[in-house]
Amino acid sequence: MNGDQALQIVATGMCLMLVVSALVSRRVPLGQTVKMALGWLAIFAVALFVYSFRDDVTTRLNAVLYPESGRVDGEALRIPMAEDGHFWVRADVNGVETRFMIDSGATTAALSAASAAAAGIDADGFDMPVSTANGTVNARRARIGELRIGSIRRTDLAVITAAEFGDMNVLGMNFLSSLRSWGVEGRTLVLKP
Repeated sequence: MNGDQALQIVATGMCLMLVVSALVSRRVPLGQTVKMALGWLAIFAVALFVYSFRDDVTTRLNAVLYPESGRVDGEALRIPMAEDGHFWVRADVNGVETRFMIDSGATTAALSAASAAAAGIDADGFDMPVSTANGTVNARRARIGELRIGSIRRTDLAVITAAEFGDMNVLGMNFLSSLRSWGVEGRTLVLKP
């Protein structure tokens, strides 16, 4: 038995003594004492269970509470479909959290003017016409220095930006084709770096 194990046994014994002494000092009838002791044991068992599986519990809770963060499953990033039928994800663009819609119908990644400015991305001075779902807009080319989504990291990613995009940011085929594979499984988009 090493020092850490001995310390754990002493700490566990002290916790048990604390609970037992609290019950005995209150002079509670035996039936109630047993119920309280079982209650404390249940509390400690749940705490031990949560502590033992804290990484898995944290991952699952984040997936439920923050679905746009996606869930890393081995190398793959799994993104649940949103209520609107699209796949939304939160990504780091040059260190700034940015919300994207993943769209396989878009050729190039697109950033709103506000998102580009927040991430410190400067577009070149030349306007180019771009066909979008809402018609043709004049956009400017730029590059994202670093894009991080879960375990996926891309550098020097081509992007277009325009004020007409409003607050919409899109990850298109230039991002998707940089992956080893991607696809939809049920209501989940699976991205493999």
